[in-house]
Order: sequence, then structure tokens, then C-alpha cells
Amino acid sequence: MSERSEGLPPLVAQWLGELAVVRRLSPHTLTAYRREIVHLPGVADGTIAAVGPSEIRAALAAAHAAGLAPRSLARRLSCWRTFFRWACARGLLTHDPTKGVRAPRRPQLLPKALAVDEVTRFLDALAAAAPAEEGPAGERQRLLWVRDRAIAEVLYGCGLRVGELVALNADDPACDWTAWRIVVLGKRGKRRMVPVGRSARLAVVEWLRWRPVMAVPGEQALFVSEQGRRLTAQGVAARLAAWAERLGLGQRLHPHMMRHSFASHLLQSSGDLRAVQELLGHASLASTQVYTRLDAQHLARIYDAAHPRARKGAAQVESRHGRSDSETR
Repeated sequence: MSERSEGLPPLVAQWLGELAVVRRLSPHTLTAYRREIVHLPGVADGTIAAVGPSEIRAALAAAHAAGLAPRSLARRLSCWRTFFRWACARGLLTHDPTKGVRAPRRPQLLPKALAVDEVTRFLDALAAAAPAEEGPAGERQRLLWVRDRAIAEVLYGCGLRVGELVALNADDPACDWTAWRIVVLGKRGKRRMVPVGRSARLAVVEWLRWRPVMAVPGEQALFVSEQGRRLTAQGVAARLAAWAERLGLGQRLHPHMMRHSFASHLLQSSGDLRAVQELLGHASLASTQVYTRLDAQHLARIYDAAHPRARKGAAQVESRHGRSDSETR
């Protein structure tokens, strides 16, 4: 039994093992499943087979009372439902207590994306932020700057998930950074071709010149930490947030915001939803369609700010009409 499955009932450990080996889910997704499955009634005392809908509802109600958000409750119930469907399909359990159980309605949150000029301003400022210090400390800072600039350019230029980014290998023949495209391994082991813009190509090629100074011998990862090992998703997020604060972006920047910005800006320019779906590696078009609503919000903001008959103008018209009516009365 793996360390990740220690302390869990054999049935749950078997399920997690199949998710990892057969379905080849990412380590991040597996961690999320394990985090939610431990809250399932019956896991702690090994009585999963006796759990019914009332226990499921009571557990969700208790989590809600403890402050768990509707979105998190829905994610937890989805994990439990996935487990029971798997167990019932294999005859390991006789009933699914999650049938008919609904999570609280979740608010429809749109992905947060930066405006085009915000991304451009941030990337330009990052490109101009080369450390000027001399000596070992200055060289270390320059190494980190070259790496971080390449990371930011790839996240926005290719629209990668942070997990896909940190999984890239320097010697992967499918990732020729002097060419105009690379092949990345997405969710569930699905490979897809991703175009690479000039800025991202140049930034990565520059990093590859410096990478041997930081990477330990035998390390395959394209992006490595100061310890010379593969950089983690948390490490990428921390560096992006630090640069955003240092360069005065005005908001917290995280890797997925760069991906959202990539998708939103492509859709604004091309209107080709299917192409954006392929570039993002979405299995369902429904996942990509959220960006059409984001694009509509962007257009609405432009209209409100620029059109003479938008909100400001309409308010003035209503004000004039209001005075006229009172005068008439």
C-alpha cells in the first residue's frame, strides 16, 4: 500500500490506486480525491458498506454548518459519488447512497483573466527587471529572473496548466523550443500540440543556456528550483505572485490566471471556440464556453465606458426626463 493510501480502508485504497494507474490522473487530482474521500462517512471506522443517504446528507450538512462553501461541498459530493459508482460497477458494494443527494447550488463564477494591456505591461516590466548585481548573489538572482521570465511567457503564450508546465522535460524531443510548436501531456495522459509564440521561444531558449548552472546532474525537468530539482506548482505560484507584487500589477497573480488570459484573449481576437478548446486541451466544449461569457463581459465593459448611450449617458437622460416630468406635474 502506498504512503498516500495508508490509514484508508482497502476498498478506498484500491479505488485510489486504479485512479492513478488505470485512469492516470495527475498527482494534484489524486491528492484532491484523497483529501475529500477521508471525510466520507464510514471511512474512519470501516463501515462504508452500511452508509446510507441520510448519513451522506448529514455529513454534508455538518460541513456546510462548519463553513464549507457550496463549491467545496459540491466537489466533496462529486468525489464520494465517483467512488460509489466505481465500487458498485465492480460489485464491491451493493448500493450507492449518493443517488438523489444534491449539493447546494453553486454560484456561477467566471474565470478571472487579466486585460490584454495588463498582461503586456506585466511581461514587459518583467523583461526589463534583469538584476544588475555582481558576484554570486547577483548571478543567483539573474538565474531566477531568466527562469521566471520563461515561465511567465510560456504560461501566457501557450496557455498551459501549471501541472503541464512543471512536467515539461528539457530533453523531450517533442518540445523543440526553436520550433513554433511543442507537444504537452495534459489531463488523463492526453497529448496535444501547442503553438509557441516568438516571445516564449526566445525566453525558454535563453533559460536553456543558463539551466545547467542550476540543475543537478541527471535532472530532466525543464524548470528547476534553486535546489536543482523539478520546480513544483506551488513554487511557480509563489514566484508569479512575488513578481506581480514587486512590479505593481495591483492584484495577486496565479498561474491559472495566465491560462484564463490566454484563452480569453484568443477568443476575443478569433471567435473560434473550437480552436481555443483544442489549444486548452478541454475534453468538453462546455468547459471552453465559459470564456464566451467572459468575452461578453469584456465587450460590455468597453461599451459602458465608450458608448455615448451607455450607462452614463442613459443616467443623464433619465435625470433630465425626471426633472421634466416634475415640472409638468
